[in-house]
Amino acid sequence: MDDLQIPKEQVIPLNDVADGVRGLRLIFVNVFAITHLDDSWTLIDAALPFTASLIRNWVEKNFNRPPNAIVLTHGHFDHVSAAGELAHEWNVPIFAHVMEFPYLTGVAEYPAPNVDVGGAGLMSLFSPFYPRGPVNLGDRLRELPAEGSAVSALAQLPGWQVLHTPGHTPGHVSFFRPEDRALLVGDAFCTTKPESFFEVALVQQPELHGPPSYFTSDWEQAGRSLRRLSELDPRIVIPGHGRPLAGDSVAEALQRLAAEFGPLAVPENPENAA
Repeated sequence: MDDLQIPKEQVIPLNDVADGVRGLRLIFVNVFAITHLDDSWTLIDAALPFTASLIRNWVEKNFNRPPNAIVLTHGHFDHVSAAGELAHEWNVPIFAHVMEFPYLTGVAEYPAPNVDVGGAGLMSLFSPFYPRGPVNLGDRLRELPAEGSAVSALAQLPGWQVLHTPGHTPGHVSFFRPEDRALLVGDAFCTTKPESFFEVALVQQPELHGPPSYFTSDWEQAGRSLRRLSELDPRIVIPGHGRPLAGDSVAEALQRLAAEFGPLAVPENPENAA
């Protein structure tokens, strides 16, 4: 497929995110590559529609081989859309949590967005026009290991723990590397205000915010997931939206967001808040 017409200034490499981790920002969403000791690597998420060639070009410039797998934090359109095309070209599997399978096998589409939650934010106002699926990844799709499995259960992602962090979607997952306390969070929370197009696509001032509110399906679960992530005391946060953050203040900021999740993150009129 042809490229989405993204200005060059909105295709931004994210280098030196963490040891063996680099990323690519495509307008307002990030994909990440995690390199392993054997020189293999894994692609986390697969961005927007029509971005496969942009991801492919980035891969060709930075790696001497295709990834060992594509691993999805969840199946929303801005995290999955290039997955099928790239997996077919590279002949690799696509891993996701089993609770995302209805949305990745052509069975179901995600609930309609709650357009009222973002106030005047353009990302919220445009949300009814975003694709909701279902997509069908066919026989490329594989289940991520169930929680409680050994860290090495997902051979394609050694050293990282797979954490089921539902709330934004039923099968949303995050990934944690205890060695350096790096936490890759998908949309469990963001480091920019996801409802505002100006902040998401242009300013990108890093600060912690809750998950994108217009597409978050269960706020009670989202709060529990955020509290769980805060207990990991991460030093590096690697988000699906916004800039990665690192340093001793990251854990404190995440704990504050978790403790005040209701007033700081939950909208006044959520359709799915408990």
